[in-house]
Amino acid sequence: MSKKTVRFMCTAFRDGFQSVYGARVFTKDFLPAVEAACDAGINWFEAGGGARFQSLYFYCNEDAFEMMDQFRAVTGPEADLQTLGRGVNVVGLESQSSDIIKLHADLFAKHGISSIRNFDALNDVNNLVYSGQCIVDAGLNHQICITMMELPPGCSGAHTPEFYMDRLQQILDSGVHFDSLCFKDASGTSVPAKVYETVKRARKMLPGDVSIHFHGHETAGIGAMCYRAAIEAGADAIDLSMAPVSGGTCQTDIAVMWHALRDTEYTLDVDIDKVMKAEEVFKDCMKDYFLPPEATRVEPLIAWSPMPGGALTANTQMLRDNGLMHRYNEMIAAMGEVVRLGGFGTSVTPVSQFYFQQAFNNVIFGPWSKIAEGYGKMVLGYFGKTPVPPDPEVVKVASEQLKLEPTDKTPLEINDADPTKGVAVATKMLEEAKLPVTDENIFITSTCKEKGIAFLQGHAKIGVRKNVTQEEPAVVDSNEPEGYTITIGGRNYSVMIQGGQATVDGQVYKLDYKLGMGDTSKTAKPADSLEAKPVQAPMPGLVLRIEKKAGDRVNEGETILVLEAMKMEVSVTSPATGEVSALKVSQGDQVNSGQVLAQVS
Repeated sequence: MSKKTVRFMCTAFRDGFQSVYGARVFTKDFLPAVEAACDAGINWFEAGGGARFQSLYFYCNEDAFEMMDQFRAVTGPEADLQTLGRGVNVVGLESQSSDIIKLHADLFAKHGISSIRNFDALNDVNNLVYSGQCIVDAGLNHQICITMMELPPGCSGAHTPEFYMDRLQQILDSGVHFDSLCFKDASGTSVPAKVYETVKRARKMLPGDVSIHFHGHETAGIGAMCYRAAIEAGADAIDLSMAPVSGGTCQTDIAVMWHALRDTEYTLDVDIDKVMKAEEVFKDCMKDYFLPPEATRVEPLIAWSPMPGGALTANTQMLRDNGLMHRYNEMIAAMGEVVRLGGFGTSVTPVSQFYFQQAFNNVIFGPWSKIAEGYGKMVLGYFGKTPVPPDPEVVKVASEQLKLEPTDKTPLEINDADPTKGVAVATKMLEEAKLPVTDENIFITSTCKEKGIAFLQGHAKIGVRKNVTQEEPAVVDSNEPEGYTITIGGRNYSVMIQGGQATVDGQVYKLDYKLGMGDTSKTAKPADSLEAKPVQAPMPGLVLRIEKKAGDRVNEGETILVLEAMKMEVSVTSPATGEVSALKVSQGDQVNSGQVLAQVS
C-alpha cells in the first residue's frame, strides 16, 4: 500500500526560539544547526517574523534583516523560507498604517523570504485582505490563516467548526489571493475532534490544489493527537520542530511525529537518522542557553487559561528580568477571566499579550483597577472586531481609563489617519537622530520605536540568558531599596522604607518603631521638613523615555518619565505641582518597584 507523504515546515529556528527562549537567540549560535538540518534533507523553514523580529533589536543587538540574509545564505536559493506576519500588526503588538504594511512585504522579499503566513488574532478578515494583497504583490507565497483555540470550560459563542468555516467563507468572499490556508492553534488547546471536523469541512470548501496546513503546540499535551486528527481530515502539511526546542511549549518533534505515523498510511518524507544527527548538532549549539523549566513541560492549566507557547516563555523571561517570576502562577490563573470578558479573540500575538498584560495588571494593581492599553483598545474595537462582543462593564472601564470611545472603524482607517504613524513619521525620527534614512531603518523605527532608534545608534543592550543555571532574577544595578505593594482593605499602597522615613504613595512620613503593641490613639503626621516628594516606580521596568529634566516645572499628574514593563508603557507621574528637583535615573536603566526615580519640590 502506497503511503501519503505529509509535508512539514521546520519551525525550530523561529517558533521554537520564541516558545523556549523568548526569541532571544544570537544568529551565529544557531546557524550550524540550520546547516545540519539542510544536510538532513529539510528544505522548508520558518525563518523569521513574529517575535523574532523585534526581539533581535530589543534583546540581541542584532539586525533581523541581516539574520534573514544569513539564513538564506546557509540554506541556499531553493529552500522555502517562511516568516510570520500578524496582518495589520505585521511584526509587532501595534497595528500599522498602509505604507508600513506594504514595506513589510517588500523588505522581507528583498531579504530572502519566499512565503509569509498572514494571520489575525481576532479572525477579522478585514485585517487580512490588504496585508495579504501586499504579500502577493511582492511576489511571495501567501499563506492565509484562521486562528484557533479552545474556549475556557463553560464558555461558548465562538471557536467552533461553524465559526471557522464562517471565517473561511469571508476569506473566499473577499477575493484576496492565497496559495495555502493554515489553521493556527498557538495555544495548543483545540481538542482533536474539533481539529478533525474543522479541517474536514475546509477541505470540502476549498479547491483541491489549495494546500491546508495545521499548526499546533504541545503546551496542553495533545499536539501530536491534533496533528494526527488534521492529517486524517485532509491536511497536507504540518509544523514540526527539533530538539531542544520541541515538545512542551513548542511544536511536536519531527522524530516524535515520524514515530507516531509508523504503521499507518501516512509518512514523513525524511531520513530520520539524519534528522536525529541534526538534533544533536542543534543541542550542542544551544547548550549554553538558559532553558526555562516551564518550556519543557505540559501545563494542564492552559486549557482554562490559554497561553500560547510563544508568549508563555517570552513573558516568563520578562518576569525574570523584572524580578517578578514568583507571581507567574497568579498571572496565568488570572488569564481565564480576562479571556472570558474580552470577546474571545484568539490567544495568539498580539491578543495573547494583551490578555497577559491585563492579567498582570489585575494581579499587581488589583482586579480591573488598571486597564492595559492593548487590552483596552482591543475591547474598544481599535484592533478590529472581536468574535463576540466584550463584556459591557469592561468596555466601560476601558473607555473611562483610556479616554477613548468604542469604534467601528477598521484599523487601517484609524492608522492611515493617525499623524504618529507611517513612513513620514519614521523618516522624521531618523533625521532628528541623524541616522540614515533607508527602507530598512524606516521599518525598524516604525515597529520598534525608541528601542529601534537606540539599536541604530549603537545603544542597544543585551538581554540574552546564557550560562545561567538558576532562576534568580536579573540583578538591578541600583543602590535604591526595593519597595513593597501592600493591600489593605482592598486598596493597594506603594510603600518604601529607608532609614528613618517611610514613603507611602509618594507621601513621606517620619518613621519610628518599637516592639510590642503600644498606644495608637495618636497618629503620626506627615514630615513637614521633607518638602521634596519622591517619584517612585509603580512596578519593575525599563526607563523607556524621560519626559522632564531637572529644573522643569511640572503639574500634579503630569508624566515625568515612561517605563516599559511586559511590553507595556507605564507613565510615571508627578505626585505634586512643583519643580523636578532631581532626576535619579537615565534612559535604559532597569528599576525596581518602589525605587525613587525623581524628586519634585
